[in-house]
Amino acid sequence: MGGLLASDACCIFPLALRGDQGRGAWLGALAPAFPSYDGGSVGGRPGSPRPHICGLPAFLPSQVHGYKGVKFQNWARTYGCCPEIYYQPTSVEEVREVLALARQQNKRVKVVGGGHSPSDIACTDGFMIHMGKMNRVLQVDTEKKQVTVEAGILLADLHPQLGKHGLALSNLGAVSDVTAGGVIGSGTHNTGIKHGILATQVVALTLLTADGTILECSESSNAEVFQAARVHLGCLGVILTVTLQCVPQFHLQEISFPSTLEEVLNNLDSHLKKSEYFRFLWFPHSENVSVIYQDHTNKPPSSSASWFWDYAIGFYLLEFLLWVSSFLPGLVGWINRCFFWLLFTRKKESSNLSYKIFSYECRFKQHVQDWAIPREKTKEALLELKAMLEAHPKMVAHYPVEVRFTRGDDILLSPCFQRDSCYMNIIMYRPYGKDVPRLDYWLTYETIMKKVGGRPHWAKAHNCTRKDFEKMYPAFSKFCAIREKLDPTGMFLNAYLEKVFY
Repeated sequence: MGGLLASDACCIFPLALRGDQGRGAWLGALAPAFPSYDGGSVGGRPGSPRPHICGLPAFLPSQVHGYKGVKFQNWARTYGCCPEIYYQPTSVEEVREVLALARQQNKRVKVVGGGHSPSDIACTDGFMIHMGKMNRVLQVDTEKKQVTVEAGILLADLHPQLGKHGLALSNLGAVSDVTAGGVIGSGTHNTGIKHGILATQVVALTLLTADGTILECSESSNAEVFQAARVHLGCLGVILTVTLQCVPQFHLQEISFPSTLEEVLNNLDSHLKKSEYFRFLWFPHSENVSVIYQDHTNKPPSSSASWFWDYAIGFYLLEFLLWVSSFLPGLVGWINRCFFWLLFTRKKESSNLSYKIFSYECRFKQHVQDWAIPREKTKEALLELKAMLEAHPKMVAHYPVEVRFTRGDDILLSPCFQRDSCYMNIIMYRPYGKDVPRLDYWLTYETIMKKVGGRPHWAKAHNCTRKDFEKMYPAFSKFCAIREKLDPTGMFLNAYLEKVFY
C-alpha cells in the first residue's frame, strides 16, 4: 500500500449540494487551497453549510488520497470532530485500501454522508470516509421498479434520475440532502401508518466488512446480516450499494389546517384513516395544532409559498424573537401562540411531485430529540408532556412538537421493530447560533418517552445506554452478535456507539 496524499490545516463542513449545482466543486473534489481561502456559497438549500478550506496541501505518492487537519461538523453545527485523516474514495478498491491501512495501524473508521445527523453518531478521531464520490446510479430495473445506487448518492440527486424512468420512492424524510447509505443506517422515517421507515424500501445491499470481505445481502442471501444492516448505525462495515424498491412516479397534494390538541387526540384514528401521510404539529404552551394531510392527486403543481410569510416573518422575525427569548424565556409561550396565529390559522394547499412535497427546507440550526412510542400511547404521552410544561412554567419549549406515524417492521434495530409507532419530535432552535437552555425539557421528555415504552431515533441526541437498549429492543442481543462477528476488533465504533454497545 502506498503512502497518503495529506493536506494539513483544513476545515471542512459537509455540503448537501444538488447535482445540477456543481457538487464536486468542493467535497466532490477537494482542490488545493491558499491559506485562509473561503470558497463562498455553492448552491444547495438555503442555510446549507459552506466548506472552508485553509492550508496548503502536501503531496505524497499514493493510491488513496486523504486530508489531515480536517474539522468535520454536522449541518446544525452542534457536533463535530477532527478525524486523523479524511478520505474521499472513488472506488471499492480505495475503500478497501483505507480499511487495510486502518487494520495495519489499529485505527477506527467512520463513514459520513450528508452530515445531517443531529448527534455525534458519525464523529471519530480516527479515519473518516466521505462517500460523496461514490454516487452513481448503477442500474434501473423498470420491470421490478427497483434501482441500485452507490451508497454515496444524495437522495436529492436520485429523485430526478428516478423521474426519468417514471419512478419514485414511496416515502421520504423531510430532508433529501442525505446519502442512500446513511439515511437507512440511522432509521430515518417520515409519516404514514401504511408506510415503514425508509429502510423498509431496501431490497438488497452490499456491505464491505472490516476484513475486506464484500457481502451481498438480501432476504435470500445473508438474510440475518440483511435484517441487521438495513439499520446499521455505521457499525457493521461500509455500505457500498443499495437497491431500493420504487413505485410509479406520483404527485401529492398537501393540505394543512388549524385544529386543537384535544380534537386531534380524540379523533386520531379518524385522521389516520383520512390521509395516507398524516402528521400534526403541536404548539407547546397552547392548545394549538396544525394538521397536515398529504395524499395522491392528479392536480397540477401549485404552491401557497410566500417570501414575506415564509421568510420575512417565518424565519427572520422568528429568529430575532427567539434570540430575544433566550434572555427573556417567558416570551416563548407568547411566540408560539403568536406565530401559530400569523402562519397556521388559515387553510393552505399545494401540490407537486411527491419528493417535492415530502421535502422541507430546514432553515434553523437546532437541537432535536425524536422517539418512537407505541401508537396507542400517543394521547397519553402528549397530554403528560403538556401537563409537565404547565406545572413548570419556567421550563419552555419551542414550537413545534411534530407528531408522525409509521408502520411496524422486522429490522432488528428499527425503532418500529414489531410495532406500529408514533414518532414525537421535540425541538429547541439555536437563533444566530446561540444555544438556549433545554436540559430540563430534554430530561422531562425522555422520562415520559421511557415510561410509555419509547425508543430514541438513532441519529438524534439521547442519553440512553446499553442497559436501556436491552430493554427496548427484543433483538438487541442478536444485532450485537452479528456486529461482533463482522467487526470483532471494533473498527467501526466511536464514542457514541460505545455507549450503545458497552
